[in-house]
Amino acid sequence: MPNERGRRGGDNAANALDGTAGLSRDRPWLLPSNRKLRHLQGISLRNLAITPPHTRKRGQTIDDESLPYALNTPAKLLAQKEAHKLGLSRSSTDLRSSPTKTRDKDVKLYSDSDIPPLRRPSNGKLRRRSTLNWSNAPPRVRQERLENVARERMADTWFSLYCTGLEEPIYVSEIVEKAMNPSFRFFDLNIYGPTVTRLDELTVKYWAKTEKMQSYILLIELQLCLRSLQFIGKSIENFHHPLPLNCILFHLSDGIYTSFTDLPLDNPVRMASRSTKPSHGLQYTSSFDALMRLSNLDDCIQDALSTRENLASQISNLLKEQKQSHNTINEASQAEQSLASTTRAVAKSRNLLKSAQARRSELQASLKSRHTAIASGRDTQQQTEPRVLLFEEDLFSQRSLLRTTQASLSGQIRRICEDLLFIYPIEPVENKALSFTVRGLRLPNAASTSALEADPAVTAAALNYVAHLIYLLSLYLSTPIPYPPTPHGSTSTVLDPVSTNIPSVAARTFPLYQKGAVTYRFEYGVFLLNSDIELLMSKQGSRMVDLRHTLPNLKYLLTVLTDGKGELPLRKKGGAKLSGNGQVTAERRISDQSSVREKTLHSDGKLPETRVLSGENI
Repeated sequence: MPNERGRRGGDNAANALDGTAGLSRDRPWLLPSNRKLRHLQGISLRNLAITPPHTRKRGQTIDDESLPYALNTPAKLLAQKEAHKLGLSRSSTDLRSSPTKTRDKDVKLYSDSDIPPLRRPSNGKLRRRSTLNWSNAPPRVRQERLENVARERMADTWFSLYCTGLEEPIYVSEIVEKAMNPSFRFFDLNIYGPTVTRLDELTVKYWAKTEKMQSYILLIELQLCLRSLQFIGKSIENFHHPLPLNCILFHLSDGIYTSFTDLPLDNPVRMASRSTKPSHGLQYTSSFDALMRLSNLDDCIQDALSTRENLASQISNLLKEQKQSHNTINEASQAEQSLASTTRAVAKSRNLLKSAQARRSELQASLKSRHTAIASGRDTQQQTEPRVLLFEEDLFSQRSLLRTTQASLSGQIRRICEDLLFIYPIEPVENKALSFTVRGLRLPNAASTSALEADPAVTAAALNYVAHLIYLLSLYLSTPIPYPPTPHGSTSTVLDPVSTNIPSVAARTFPLYQKGAVTYRFEYGVFLLNSDIELLMSKQGSRMVDLRHTLPNLKYLLTVLTDGKGELPLRKKGGAKLSGNGQVTAERRISDQSSVREKTLHSDGKLPETRVLSGENI
């Protein structure tokens, strides 16, 4: 019968060996009669081909083996591959033999035909052309042509499944774009119920569309029975048999199947009955003992099922009868847990209450002590209120006295600075900017070009006057200076008490004269003297323009100190008095004449020594 023959063919194909490798494949778990739609999990397509290939050979007629639509089975392709012989090369033009012996053969071949034989030109040696037109093309052109060939074989595909008795498809797959071997997503047909899942027949329709097509075309419409499928293995990677064009693979629960028609067969599956007697159309299904054992097993299973149902019903009845007691036990356990949690909460609340009470006692004691302190403070305040009034009156008088004293002090400072400026007059040098003299001795600014040309003795005497003036200003202004100078004629010095890293006092004493001193120590002494001037100016709110300008800065400081409104105050004893027109009286002129300069010329030709004789009233 055809159905039985198909089933036998499926069984034999399931146990077949690979024709090329000779290795046995995996065997399926499902018998052909047990394959149903519920076992179908997915479908894929291999070797997609939209247009049939041209199989006509050069120089041959089209016969049954070369028909374009002839069935090209894997076995036939394998046989053609083994019987393939080396033929003519595919040149761009037909080549004929040389005009010698081959030409005679060609003439004899076409002697009985009316068509004259084709002859090649006899003069010159012919050159064989390239095998392919684009073999010598650049790599970019070859790559583009290969991509075009691959693109022509790629297409967008999808499929739909139909069952007998249903007009609508039971499943429609997604679209796989630009693929030659599309693999679709797996699916589950159990949602359609036993009406569909118990069937073993279905119809598969594959739709495809290339880039040149406007719409999808029906590529394959396959109506098949799952019993006729051939098993090829658990996975496609282990299957080495060539697949035909547009080969559909069915993924079932036990492996992959396809619809081969000439798969090479292996030894048939051995049946359970190993009878050596020839069968005369009758086949034994099973023995009587096996049937009896099967019946006994079925009875045992039924008894076990009934026993399980009886036990389940008895357990349910017992649970219903003891439901009240179980509820009581559950309620008791819940009550115990609630009691324990309540006890813990009460203990915690008591601890909090104790701490709150202790805190309240502390706050009450603190408030009581504060009330006592406030009451004592009020009593003290009431007792001191009369004294506060007296102190306020005294404070007002003291503030008035302070303002008067400050005004008098500022006036005395103006007077003293006027006297100092009279004793040590600082006058500018004509036609030279920022160049001054003190008592007629020129003192150049530090780091200037004129300092290199100045006389060291004159510079030392001028620095002595500046040091003496700074020393007197620090006393009269009540402003301690960081670097106290020691005026001593032309050998004055200045001390640096700030540099404590130098242990010796002599090493921290820097000269204000150049003769017999190191240059850098002299320059550093002048720098310290200028720093003292800067401090005095900052105390008076003045700003120094340049630290190197010694006499200009000192002149500016004395100008600021002597600046003020009103008349200068008189001295308490022996001081100068002002007349009505603001002129200094004779007493001051006499005291001013007490400071004279005595110059004596030494016999050795040295510079004259200058001495300052201070009057009694200075």
